[in-house]
Amino acid sequence: MPRGDDAKGGGLDWAAAYRRLDRLAAATEASTTSTPEAEAALLAERARALARPLARETQAGPLLELVHFRSGEQDYALETRFVLEVLRAPEQLVPLPGSPEVLRGLVLLHGEVLAVVELAPLFGRAAPTPPGPVLVVGSDRPELGLRADRVEEVLLVSRDTLLPAPAALGPQERALVSGIRRDGIIVLEGAALLKDGRLFFDISEERAV
Repeated sequence: MPRGDDAKGGGLDWAAAYRRLDRLAAATEASTTSTPEAEAALLAERARALARPLARETQAGPLLELVHFRSGEQDYALETRFVLEVLRAPEQLVPLPGSPEVLRGLVLLHGEVLAVVELAPLFGRAAPTPPGPVLVVGSDRPELGLRADRVEEVLLVSRDTLLPAPAALGPQERALVSGIRRDGIIVLEGAALLKDGRLFFDISEERAV
């Protein structure tokens, strides 16, 4: 995972975070045996999600398949090829007192520790405080978690209909924006997001000692 310079400051209780993650891992392992009723409910929910029709724009041009989500009073969208899964159990998030505003905390995902970040500070706004689902994003493996207020729907959007990023945004912010829909949804540039050093932190166990 890339390492961001923002993580070099002191004040983070890494040891406490890893102790809590170890307890979470043990609890997760102890509860991996699901009942037939729970498995049936999960399969039914997946079937309902797959059965939902995609919201399609009629304009011609290359189409983008996007996950639409809301965070900090702003609507965003990210190409589905970058969204590996959605975690809907925010109680699994381990906060880090003293961490930068953009770093919401850590979550244990399939035995690996993943940093969960906020988008709002990158666009000059305060990070929201309520918990919410986490979008696990990456190119071919989990690299980052994006906290959201809620995940809305999957959209098919013509790239030709997107407006350019506002000139008022700085160079770093503009690099993260692929375009903006006329209804105000910011379409994020997934490749740039996964290369932004402000969103990656050294969470190796060596930092916890």
